[in-house]
Amino acid sequence: MTKHRGFLSPHLTTKKCQRVATWAAANNVEMAYTPTNSSWLNRIEAQFTALRYFTLDGTDHADHKEQGSMIRRYIIWRNRHADDRRLRAVVDRANVA
Repeated sequence: MTKHRGFLSPHLTTKKCQRVATWAAANNVEMAYTPTNSSWLNRIEAQFTALRYFTLDGTDHADHKEQGSMIRRYIIWRNRHADDRRLRAVVDRANVA
C-alpha cells in the first residue's frame, strides 16, 4: 500500500511498494500491471461498466446508504444471472471498447 491515506495504487510496481510485493509473494500472486490509460485491458473494468449501467445511470439516490443497497442488490443479482443476455451485451460492449 502507498503511504498516503493507506490506499493501494494498482499502478505501482512491487519494486516501489514492498508491502504489496511481500503480500503477493506470500499468497502466490503475480501482479499483472496494465497501463493507466488503457482500462480496456483490465477485464474487471467491464464488470464495473455493467454495475454503473444497471445501478447508477439515470438514478438519484437519496443517500449513500440507498446507493450502497442498490449496488449490493445488483451484485447478488449479477452472481445469479451471469448469463443474462442484457448483462452479457453490456459487458461485451465494454470489453471491445
